[in-house]
Amino acid sequence: MKITGLETFLVAPRWLFLRVETDEGITGWGEPVIEGRAETVRAAVHELSDYLLGQDPLRIEDHWQVLTKGGFYRGGPILSSAVAGIDQALWDIAGKTYGVPVHQLLGGPVRDRVRMYAWIGGDRPSDVAEQARQQVEAGFTAVKMNGAAELGPLDTPARTKEVVDRVAAVREVLGDERDVAVDFHGRVSTAMSRRLLPLLEPLHPLFVEEPVLPEHSGHLRSLVESTSVPLAVGERLYSRWDFRDVLTSGIAVAQPDLSHAGGISEVRRIAAMAETYDIALAPHCPLGPIALAASLQIAFAVPNFLIQEQSLGIHYNQQRDLLDYVMDPTPFQFENGHAVAASRPGLGVEIDEKAVRHAAETGHRWRNPVWRRADGSFTEW
Repeated sequence: MKITGLETFLVAPRWLFLRVETDEGITGWGEPVIEGRAETVRAAVHELSDYLLGQDPLRIEDHWQVLTKGGFYRGGPILSSAVAGIDQALWDIAGKTYGVPVHQLLGGPVRDRVRMYAWIGGDRPSDVAEQARQQVEAGFTAVKMNGAAELGPLDTPARTKEVVDRVAAVREVLGDERDVAVDFHGRVSTAMSRRLLPLLEPLHPLFVEEPVLPEHSGHLRSLVESTSVPLAVGERLYSRWDFRDVLTSGIAVAQPDLSHAGGISEVRRIAAMAETYDIALAPHCPLGPIALAASLQIAFAVPNFLIQEQSLGIHYNQQRDLLDYVMDPTPFQFENGHAVAASRPGLGVEIDEKAVRHAAETGHRWRNPVWRRADGSFTEW
């Protein structure tokens, strides 16, 4: 079997899909994207296609090694995301070739169902209690919310209280049998994290995500030692080498993204590294159906998996949503807040190619917001 073509599709709301074709009629789908840089990743995919055309798609690990290391200049989110989508598509082809789900090729499932969480509150969190109540009614046992919108490096007691009160309102709705995760989104300085984390301890968040920006990961150990709140990082780390030093800091949860961190092949290795430090895995995935399908294959196969993010109804999905590009929504119909293992081969999702091609005629140019403080200076989104 040989690879005969790679085709990419920019589709709303902010995604990039990849279709890999073979001479035996088996096709694989991947989702190589950096949100806001989709066109750049698309160019990288097509540069890498020069090597892949004519190759055996089942030599997944060899292709991963060449695609990530075969160029003199290597690394970074663009190349890693391009490789991630290709890797997903090759695993999809492999599963379809052998007639089994990808998690069977990874050693078989270690669990029968995967716990999912839903997003509430949006970028500038509001109405969080009511939205949490709606997700409880939908069967979810966990939600995630942004802790705050813009924050100053050392913000006021009022802003601090707003963060705590917001989480407290959600905790009241959820009770003690459900979980809330809080995303600081890199919006919170190290000093503000030191202030906020102890105040959140009585509310028992499942974890606090990105308590510092990735470039300040050297401060993680001091934050870990200052609080009992579990800390989670990883959506802006793109390889096991990026994770290496972070895993020794004492974090509780690693969050690689299957569309950013080298795909199924690399995230499986990151998970194994994390397991040696007693760190759980919660893959980042506010993306489309292919990225989620790939994430679920990892979730079923990885022993130290914790919980899975998904984008149904997320605030970014303004024009299209997760189910608009699939033929059968069954893999994403969660039962009591859990995904159930399916037997469909490959990634386990059937893409509606007609819908994808139609959406790609319009495409998108999604860009993340650029935020400024009251004084006009740039601040983190």
